[in-house]
Amino acid sequence: MEKILVSRCLLGHKVRYDGAGSGPFDQLAAWQAEGRVVAICPEVAGGLPTPRPAAEIPGGQGLDVWEGRARVLTADGEDFSEAFLDGARQALALVQQHNIRIAILKANSPSCGNLLTYDGTFSGVKVSGEGVTAALLKRHGVHVFSELELPQAAQALNNL
Repeated sequence: MEKILVSRCLLGHKVRYDGAGSGPFDQLAAWQAEGRVVAICPEVAGGLPTPRPAAEIPGGQGLDVWEGRARVLTADGEDFSEAFLDGARQALALVQQHNIRIAILKANSPSCGNLLTYDGTFSGVKVSGEGVTAALLKRHGVHVFSELELPQAAQALNNL
């Protein structure tokens, strides 16, 4: 049975930066009931507390953080880059351990966003790009979707 990596917040776990969860999502609940879900919050796995200050990637995206061209910062300038990188490495380890090919990660997150992230100005502006974990997983062949793309993720799973 194909396993799916899922952001813990999308399963209702209160691990988001603001201490909240997201969801529920019927499709994720069904996959969880089937035993397909491997859950992680990369930010918490990387050692960040809940709640925690919001973070963004000023002047870059997840790949830029991996390549040392950008950092993950809070509005006060606290550098969360190492925690984000460590959490992404842990997500990749789970992917490799369970032979995962599909991930459902939190939309717009500086860690998990797969299509959009915030622009680093803490003004709510979103730009095309991907977070630190999404960037790493994509580069290792994982198909990354957000909770806004569950039908597409289900189709991709059916196609495996």
